[in-house]
Amino acid sequence: MLRKSDSFLFYLLACLFLFGLTVFDSLRVQGLSTAHLQQRAQMVKELALTDLALFTEARYTRHLSQSDLHSAFQDHPMALEHFPSGSLYLPLQESAR
Repeated sequence: MLRKSDSFLFYLLACLFLFGLTVFDSLRVQGLSTAHLQQRAQMVKELALTDLALFTEARYTRHLSQSDLHSAFQDHPMALEHFPSGSLYLPLQESAR
């Protein structure tokens, strides 16, 4: 018959073993992903791709670092958002630029 402390010790050892497996798996996957990232970097270089386009709808939502702060209010400052992607990110602050 096991005491509660013995069963807790077995539980703790099992958890540590599983944690060790996750560390081992992450190291294994990291080696595989490095080759994959190098392959993608080569493809980007060959195709001369630009920055990531997050959304395709409006010019102020395509790439946030290239957006004009006032282009969302083309009609007037109280205009409703025309595109749903405008509500998926926080507005850029002037001090963040």
